[in-house]
Amino acid sequence: MSYKSTDALMRHLRDNGIDISGSSQKRQLINTGYFHGYKGYRFFKNAGTRLPYNSYNEVYATIQYDTALKSLFYGKMMFIETAVKNIALEGILVKAKSESIQAMYDNVVSSYRNAPANATSEQKKILQQNKLNLQNSIQSNLSYAYKKNNPKITHFYNNTVHSGVPIWALFEIMTMGDFGYLLSCLTYDVRDDISKRIGLNLSCDTDRQLLYKYIYTLKDLRNAIAHNAVVFDTRFRNIDPTRAMKRCLEIEIGLPYVNFKTIGDYVILMCYYLKLLKVPKTEIKSFIRSFEKLTDEYRSSVNPAVSSIVIQPDLNSRMTILKNFI
Repeated sequence: MSYKSTDALMRHLRDNGIDISGSSQKRQLINTGYFHGYKGYRFFKNAGTRLPYNSYNEVYATIQYDTALKSLFYGKMMFIETAVKNIALEGILVKAKSESIQAMYDNVVSSYRNAPANATSEQKKILQQNKLNLQNSIQSNLSYAYKKNNPKITHFYNNTVHSGVPIWALFEIMTMGDFGYLLSCLTYDVRDDISKRIGLNLSCDTDRQLLYKYIYTLKDLRNAIAHNAVVFDTRFRNIDPTRAMKRCLEIEIGLPYVNFKTIGDYVILMCYYLKLLKVPKTEIKSFIRSFEKLTDEYRSSVNPAVSSIVIQPDLNSRMTILKNFI
């Protein structure tokens, strides 16, 4: 395959209807990359929905909008992850009556032995398999952390006064996805307790699945931010929200619908958590206003055909509802 120089790539873009020229735009193309930049941002969600750009300025504005969203979300996402982990940790320690990982397995993780009374033999087997998968995942995490000389873990293995790694140290090295899986493996009573500690609306969550389903949802966005993947069009979305996931936010916030198909819905979920975690109203509203400002600036920097695809038509009204809820 032949290699194209930056000048050749600029000619290629012009041939495809994208107005690009001059040293400034050449530098932008070099810095953002043709493949990461233009090819990553020329469509919305999937390659079948091309964004009708007229100029490279619009491509660059889209990249900048996406980058600004990641910067805005990062701190809030880390806060939510840390806070929910700590609340879950407290619930687990209380129920396990110990900080031992084995006590957690024995007392708060679902298995064949402690399955609900009405569970079928097949359902009990699934719970047991999930527990074994969880144990395997945790062991792999600990092994990897030890191999990498992570002081949070080596401290407990290289010191004879400790009998093992405590649950709270395990939580320090868990990814958000692994944390979500752990939550999904907890018994109903423990999930119920942690959900209430957080303050989730459980009126439509009979199976107490919101606790980990929302973590999985936020995890997709968190990982996209961490790996500098595209976020503005939610192409990172890996979940189909359950009825409970939608109804909880609709009832609590007063929204007509929720589907997590646009970035605004992720802002809504983050703000719901920030409110539950008792973050000051002024801080949450400032976060929403920053999101609105970035979006308004983006809207004014691209042609209407692009902004009508990228920006949800009812975004403003949804953000007004969200601010009223806060």
